[in-house]
Amino acid sequence: MSGLLALLDDVAAIAKVAAASVDDVIGMSAKAGTKVAGVVIDDAAVTPNYVHGLAPARELPIIWKIGRASVFNKLVILLPVALLLSSFAPWIITPLLMLGGCYLSFEGAEKIFHVLFPHADEKVAEDMEVKDPGRLEEQRVRGAIKTDFILSAEIMTIILANVDVDSLWLRAAVLAVVGVAVTVAVYGAVALIVKMDDLGVAMATRGRLAATRAAGRGLVKGMPHFMTILTVVGTAAMIWVGGSILVHGVADLGWPWLYDTIHRISVDLAAGAGGAAGFVEWAVTAAGDFVVGLVAGLLLIPIATRLVGPGIAWATAKA
Repeated sequence: MSGLLALLDDVAAIAKVAAASVDDVIGMSAKAGTKVAGVVIDDAAVTPNYVHGLAPARELPIIWKIGRASVFNKLVILLPVALLLSSFAPWIITPLLMLGGCYLSFEGAEKIFHVLFPHADEKVAEDMEVKDPGRLEEQRVRGAIKTDFILSAEIMTIILANVDVDSLWLRAAVLAVVGVAVTVAVYGAVALIVKMDDLGVAMATRGRLAATRAAGRGLVKGMPHFMTILTVVGTAAMIWVGGSILVHGVADLGWPWLYDTIHRISVDLAAGAGGAAGFVEWAVTAAGDFVVGLVAGLLLIPIATRLVGPGIAWATAKA
């Protein structure tokens, strides 16, 4: 009997440790998940464009293909790489984060530049030349998966940088949980967004009540405006996250002047805000990070479009 009690006591102890580990995973996953919000919003804003112009019946299958590839990218390719880097080359995480911050800042700034100074979109022109719907779908899926891989790499790096724990398995669990949760959130939202028009049309044409038909018409008319707002918010979030990564990265590398300046200004302005001090400090910090991201992104546009882009195209063609 004593042996059985001892065994039960050991099982209870193991269960407590396991429960604590689960709590740790959930807590760190929640903390790390908030850090990737900007990338997630932009991802959700960009992805619906990949099914634009294709048959409605193909929209959900295409989103499923991209989402499935996104999970594969995160769990099979990026997670092991992230764990290896964190174990054997932790010093490289900050430079990788800053590289991702540069990419996010460039992408956001390039969108703003495109709106202010419209120019021909080579991707759109390329799509217009493709007459075969099957080939167009294949091209769109490949392009979406390529973009997702870049954003997924940034997401996983951000998560890794915010998981301060020695346990390799705990790091792996947090990376996996947040990676899958982000993928489900993004592509679940995208699936809802691309089907809202169809839902609105069905409500407007088949609704039994006048209110239902009116709501359907409002949904159809409102979706373009919603997509515009989502794109604007996604772009702003992208630049903000990119700038924040760069500000913190420069400080981590030994040049804290920029971070200290933004922090000091935010604290000084929040001092006179009374009960809204916390919000004012956050807003001013976010605004400072946004300005840094926007300036960095604008400076990177000629470098990316004149040097990096052509260089990658040349290397790819040679390969």
